Amino acid sequence: MDDQLIEIEEQTAEKRGNRFSAASIVLAALILAFAWVYIVGLKTNQFQKATGNIKSAGEQSENDVSQAVELPVAWGNLGAQMVAAGVIDRLQLEALYNRRGGLTGDEKQFLEEGNGKMIVTQENSGFILNLFWALGLSNKNEILEQGPMADPRYGGDASQFASTGGWTLAQGNTMDHYSRHSFVTLTPEQQSIVERVSRNIYRSCCDNSTYFPDCNHGMAMLGLLELLASQGASENQMFETALQMNSFWFPEQYATIALYLESQGQTFQTADPKEILGKEYSSASGFARIAALVPQGKRQGGDGCGI
Repeated sequence: MDDQLIEIEEQTAEKRGNRFSAASIVLAALILAFAWVYIVGLKTNQFQKATGNIKSAGEQSENDVSQAVELPVAWGNLGAQMVAAGVIDRLQLEALYNRRGGLTGDEKQFLEEGNGKMIVTQENSGFILNLFWALGLSNKNEILEQGPMADPRYGGDASQFASTGGWTLAQGNTMDHYSRHSFVTLTPEQQSIVERVSRNIYRSCCDNSTYFPDCNHGMAMLGLLELLASQGASENQMFETALQMNSFWFPEQYATIALYLESQGQTFQTADPKEILGKEYSSASGFARIAALVPQGKRQGGDGCGI
């Protein structure tokens, strides 16, 4: 593990520690009411122009105008397993999405047996986020049990975070599913890769890495990394795929980052995914620094944590 990244993680979280309990409880309450209203920003034309909208992991082209990305994983019957275990209450989920116009046929397949390719679009990226959120929260993993989520310095109570209190689509108490199910089993080597990669993937809604998955985006990314590692993905593939998903979940932030790279004579397509996902670009503080360097007329805003 990278000692410097661990130190950064601890320093960041320790600064938040004293004020975290009250704020997190309020945040969890808000998330309980609104977390499911996750609507990804629809201003994708600028993002597609800036990033090329990559087709699949590792395939990057300035001229690619495809609106779909095929993830390099087999989803299989994970959705059906989570429904059977009560991690996802399908009746609640469908009732929620009925108020939004209903689940598409493809989205329903993700909840059923034997789903094949996992195609992500701007339209279904919020639904995909929820699937991976449920997986990351419920799949048994040492990161949830021994990492910052369970650290006494940050309250010692994993239920207080937005990523746990905000998941209201489970049967029974959400914490009854927290790190309780063996949907994805990792070898020691795969677990080590997930821990190493997760420490270097940030999201622009906060300054925590995926190793501290205290919001829905972090928990969803953890679930995605576990699935990738279990199916033999390399670290490079994991970073490439993570950048694709972050770009769907935070399209305007990455459009801004692409504009910044362009101003530096670089392109989003050729940038190192690991570097872009790191604290200097993808954390809240890192993105704020980047956004301040982008000309006023070109600066893009950002999405929140599903509210």
